[in-house]
Parts: sequence; C-alpha cells; structure tokens
Amino acid sequence: MKVIHTDCLVIGAGLAGSAYALHAAKAGLAVQLLSLGGPSEANSDWAQGGIIFDTSTSTDSLANDIMTASDGMANPAAIDQLVKQGPQAVRELLLDELDIAFDRESDGALEMAREGGHSERRIIHAKDLTGHAILSSVAACVDATANITRQMGAVAIDLLTLSHNTDEPADRFAPLTCFGAYILDEQSGKPMAIVARKTILATGGLGQVFQHSTNRQGSVGHGMAMAYRVGARLIDLEYVQFHPTVFYGNNAPSFLITEALRGEGAVLVNSRGEKFADAFHPQGSLAPRDIVSRAIHQQMVTSGDPCVYLDLSALKPEFISERFPFIYRRCAEQGIDISKEPIPVVPAAHYSCGGVHTDLNGRTNVQHLNAIGETACTGLHGANRLASTSLLECLTGAKCTAIADINDISNMEFRLPEPNDWESPRHEADPTLIQQDMNLVRQTMWNYAGIVRSKHRLNRARRILLELREEVHSFYRDCRLSRELIELRNALQTALLVVHAANLNPDSKGCHFLVDDE
Repeated sequence: MKVIHTDCLVIGAGLAGSAYALHAAKAGLAVQLLSLGGPSEANSDWAQGGIIFDTSTSTDSLANDIMTASDGMANPAAIDQLVKQGPQAVRELLLDELDIAFDRESDGALEMAREGGHSERRIIHAKDLTGHAILSSVAACVDATANITRQMGAVAIDLLTLSHNTDEPADRFAPLTCFGAYILDEQSGKPMAIVARKTILATGGLGQVFQHSTNRQGSVGHGMAMAYRVGARLIDLEYVQFHPTVFYGNNAPSFLITEALRGEGAVLVNSRGEKFADAFHPQGSLAPRDIVSRAIHQQMVTSGDPCVYLDLSALKPEFISERFPFIYRRCAEQGIDISKEPIPVVPAAHYSCGGVHTDLNGRTNVQHLNAIGETACTGLHGANRLASTSLLECLTGAKCTAIADINDISNMEFRLPEPNDWESPRHEADPTLIQQDMNLVRQTMWNYAGIVRSKHRLNRARRILLELREEVHSFYRDCRLSRELIELRNALQTALLVVHAANLNPDSKGCHFLVDDE
C-alpha cells in the first residue's frame, strides 16, 4: 500500500479547504488537498447570492440578524468571531490578494445587496455567480502554490487513529488521536494512506441524502460520517436548512434560484397570483429561510399544487438580465422568460447547520482532527442559517484554524506511526443495487425527515434505514471499494445520525419543525 507523509491533509477542496491550504502553505507547511472532482466541483462554486462584507454600519445589526435567523439558538462567541474577523478575511484574500471582480456602483464602490433575514444591504456579489467567481480564483491560486499537492479523484475512506490503525497494542488505550486517512485513488482503484500531523475535514454538507437538493453530487456528509466512526462529537444535525426557491419543472433539471431576487423585490405567489408569505412573517417573502420554506410547503399541501411561483414583475426586465444572467439563461433554456413570467419554485435540502462539533479554531475532541466550513459546527447558525454567511464562515474558519495549526506544528511533537495495510476483497458490488439503495436513503429522508417532521415519520425513517444498514454493511465487508460504495455507506450513516438527532429533540426550532401525529 502506498503511503504519503505530509504536514496537513485537507479532505475537501471547496472554499474552506482551499483557503486553509493557502494559509498553511504560505507558512511553509506541506499540504495534501483532496477533492472528489476538479477544482470547481464543490458546493462553494454554486453559491449564487454573495458574501457578507460591509458591517461598518453596525456590527450589532449583523449579529442580531444572525441570532434572529437562528431562532435564538446560535453561539454568541461564534457570531462575535464572524462579525469581527470576517470582513478582514474577505479583504485580505478576495479583494487585496485575488482582486475578485465583484459588482460595483458607478463610483467604484462595492455594490451591496440584501437577502432574506437581513435588516440592511451588506452582501457583495459577482452577478449571480459569486461562488464561481470566488472559487475559480482561489483554486487558481492553490494550483500556483508550490507547497500544495492537489489530489483529484481521491475519495476518503476512513480516518486513521492510534486506537484503530496501528500494530502497537498500547495504542488501543491512547487518547483519541488522528494521524491521517485511508484514501481511494479512483484512477488506480487502489487504497492508499496519507499520514499527516493535522487532518482537516472540509467535505461540505449532507444535502444529497435527500431526494431534492441544491448540493452537488457527493455531498452526503462524508466528513460527518468519518468523524462519527472515530468518536468525534457531532451536534445539531437535526437542523437541516431547506432553501425555499429551487427551479421546478416536469423532467427538468433543478437549480437554485438565489434569494437575492427576493432581496431586489421579487415576491412569492401561489398559482392564482396571490401573495401568501405575508401571513407567516412580517418580512413576508424575505423572512428567514426556514419560515419561507414551511410557508411554501403549507401552500403546496393546501392547494395540491406541485410548486409555487416567484413573481418578478416589480423588477425591470433589463435589470433582471443584467443582475441575474445565470438564472435568466437557465430559465430561458426551460422555456421561461423571467422578464415576463414568474419562476416555478419548490424548496430543497440546502445546508446543514449542524456538523462535527469544533471550537472557534476548528478543533474537534479528537486530537489533531479539525473540521471547517459546512462540515463543522461552531454553533454559528444555531437552528437556521442566515443567508450569505456560508462563504464568509468558510474564509473565517479556514484562517483561524490554519493559524492555530501552524502554531501547533511549530511547537508540538507528533507521533506518526505507519498505518496498517488495507486489504480489499475481490468481489465487485452490483452497481444497480448500490444505486437503488442510495435512492431509498434519499426518498426516505425526503418523505419522513424533511421540511415537516413527526415522531411517527421519524420512527419509520429509522426502521427503514436500520434495515438497509445490514445490506450496506454486507456490501462494504465483502466487495471491492468504489466511490459509489463509499458514498452509500457514508450517506446511510449520515441519514441515521440526522434522524437520531431529530428524534432526540422534541422542540420545534428553526429548520427542525415537528407536527403532532394526531
């Protein structure tokens, strides 16, 4: 088995993982950066709305908006870190170093937008392709940095720990300590090991364990499942945010419809053209995402309609095509001219507010194992995430975690044993069965653990998933590893963790909304 040694192993190459890699490499550390696909194949690339930057008017205002959106469940210390350190992280990397082409006013000032849950305009953007503009520039910088080795088509199998993956009997009694991970190289089909002083989980979220999702393929909670299996603490997994507006069409691909449209004046209407969101919240269509998603869900249940509509009639046609070119083009491809017609939309799984529990420097309860970005949970989002905080959290968390790790590596001794060899069975798993099992996970989570939950629905989900677990364990034990098999194993584990967390929490808060079974 091939073994690679490095200072920092970063699993996931979205904005959080890539930003961390840049900070660590600039300090002289060797970084192995793993990604399932190419440099832009991450959820960060799909972020449309923008990133919070201007907090100069009042940091209290932003802090209050985050806490309000969280349904009072956010960690004040995490909020304080974001509002105080976030703008500097944006300025240093995105503006000063990379000079990202954010939209500007005629006088050259950054153009500020507003999204749901925000009390003022404070979000900078690059049309409706902000994530792509940011990640493509960051990825180019990563590829030009000598100390970073990008491993594409690399799938993390499991984390290496002293208590599980060495031949030394005494290691069984050692404190929980991570020293890298087993990796599947898709090109060769062979497992390998990467031994590292610091291992950073930056695998993104878990949206793809649901049937309808805004997330890229592969976003099944890889980091959360791996962390759970080595004893890391996970928290708040019941709080899965559903984005209110995703394009709906018969046999048409779904895609995100940015909240920024509502920030500019678009409103939600039913099939009769009637506004309905105002009955649920004073901010109407611009209420926090959890409230708007439930309002849409209720409207669809009551009417029997398969979707609702986003009415853009208050916006000038030329403004729509100029400010939102991606959405304008994608809708046109589906035969809808959004300068003249409303957009059919439905909610879809979007963001995990919970994850691997960390402190404000990304540290988990497992020594030398860190988590950042959507994989992690500092408590910033509480029970529901405020729009346009995700990219900012990636930058801020990556910087703080990298600074802490750089200091640790400079001042700490690390014991890095050789990992046990990986033995792969010869039998190939049936791809049809794997796909069918994945479909069952997604359908179960959507139907029974989605926007609206009940004890009866959650218990049914648990029974289905536990029965399926036996089948998946059999695949994993007896069959040669593949990306699809690893994905299925982690998706099932993550789904069970979400259902378990939801079952343990009897209180409706934010994204976790329960109804009586009666």
